Amino acid sequence: MLRALDIRDMLIIDRLELTFQPGLNALTGETGAGKSILLDSLGFVLGWRGRAELVRQGAAQGEVVAEFELHENHPAHPILAEAGLPGGEELILRRVNTAEGRKTAWVNDRRCSGEVLRALSETLVELHGQHDDRGLLNPRGHRAMLDDFAGAGGQLATVRSAWSEMSRARKLLSEVESALAAMRAEEEFLRHAVTELDKLDPQPGEDAELDARRRMMQGAERIRDDVARAYDLLGSDGAEGAMSDALRWLEGVSDNAGGQLEEPVVALGRALVELGEAQDGVNASLQALDFNPVELEAVEERLFAIRALARKHDVAPDDLGGFADTLRERLNRLDAGDADLADRRVAVETAQAAYNKAAKALSTLRQRAASKLDTAVMAELAPLKMERAVFQTEITPSDPGPEGADAVAFTVATNPGAPSGPLNKIASGGELSRFLLALKVCLTGDDSARTMIFDEIDRGVGGATADAVGRRLAALAQGGQVLVVTHSPQVAARAAYHWRVQKHVTDGQTLSTVVPLAQADRVDEIARMVAGDTITDEARAAARALLDA
Repeated sequence: MLRALDIRDMLIIDRLELTFQPGLNALTGETGAGKSILLDSLGFVLGWRGRAELVRQGAAQGEVVAEFELHENHPAHPILAEAGLPGGEELILRRVNTAEGRKTAWVNDRRCSGEVLRALSETLVELHGQHDDRGLLNPRGHRAMLDDFAGAGGQLATVRSAWSEMSRARKLLSEVESALAAMRAEEEFLRHAVTELDKLDPQPGEDAELDARRRMMQGAERIRDDVARAYDLLGSDGAEGAMSDALRWLEGVSDNAGGQLEEPVVALGRALVELGEAQDGVNASLQALDFNPVELEAVEERLFAIRALARKHDVAPDDLGGFADTLRERLNRLDAGDADLADRRVAVETAQAAYNKAAKALSTLRQRAASKLDTAVMAELAPLKMERAVFQTEITPSDPGPEGADAVAFTVATNPGAPSGPLNKIASGGELSRFLLALKVCLTGDDSARTMIFDEIDRGVGGATADAVGRRLAALAQGGQVLVVTHSPQVAARAAYHWRVQKHVTDGQTLSTVVPLAQADRVDEIARMVAGDTITDEARAAARALLDA
């Protein structure tokens, strides 16, 4: 419920503080007094799109504060929680608009976005009028209204779940089909590549090993001849033979040399031992350098084959084995793809059948609810002097979606036998107002969470019809809150609380204000609405009669 509205420096309002009450609240006043400004200001603090220029001329900024009372299960609480905003029984919205056009909003003293503000407003206020494209006149919302009337929340949840499951199954099928199509397009490549890789069977580290062997064998060709010549010079025909002869000659004369040759003989023996070790090392080297040229060709052939395959597939030589496993897995998926595809198609068919069943059940529920709604609206039209009009909820097939496969539109025919059509296309201003009121009475039920605002919904009607409109508004306000901007004395007389919007000129500036009316003031205001600017005793008597009715 809207408890208070504080407006500062907005359009022709300098400062205005209003305190609203539960039940039916009426705002009256002469045309141009500023009643629409109140709605513009309320729409501004709720984040609705409206006038571009709102700040009062000469003011640095305009500000609107709206205070709402929330019951424990009010639908605004989850929105506040999701946005990380403080909740409670009191909700205070504050929004500022600078003269330069910058807008800033707060919810319970926390900064918030316009998106959050608009989400909250959907749970706080409903605005209805002849130009209400947000509510009953908007066909895009008719299906949701019918579902609320039908109590279709559980069935809707089933349809949405079935739609999600069907969408997921279709997505998986599409992914499998795309993957298989891509793999089939490269099937020949995959099979050839796997065969080629399996045949070569490259091993991790083999590239480095082959390269080292190749370099060793290539180097051996260049140095083996020199090593062989050196080995020959160290042998019996070379250094070994010469040193052995020298040692034998020295040993033969050592006894006659008086000990002078003992040390040279010993040293020469040691040299022969070292020479033998050198011969063994050189010989081992010769053995290692001894290779078959065919082996070099084989090593080079395999090394080049591995590197060529690595370049072909743009992978490192050591990664060829893992790459082969990847290709092999893709081939396995391709071979198993037909079975997987069949399973996916069965899953889609099953999900489609479940969705169709749920959507059909929802359609049946909507058809039954539409019949009940039509009957209820027709019953409401009679007191509003439209007993010859026809209201019908049309349900037609639409593209399937998460909300089912129905399109819903509220249509009217102003007279029996006349063609029916959309509310805002067929009905005149006064008829439209009464249709909207009758429909709202039927759709509201026990929902008192939102404040309902009717902007001159009584336009174009008078007399007994206006009185019927006022009584329906009063009935609609029971247990909730309704604000009505009206020019009808019959409607204003049915209000529990009454405010008059009026203009005055101060220091050359035109300003608008709102005055709460006591009972005596209400008599004069309703008399003015009956008689015009000149209030007569007869007009006051008529006003009293309306208030006492």
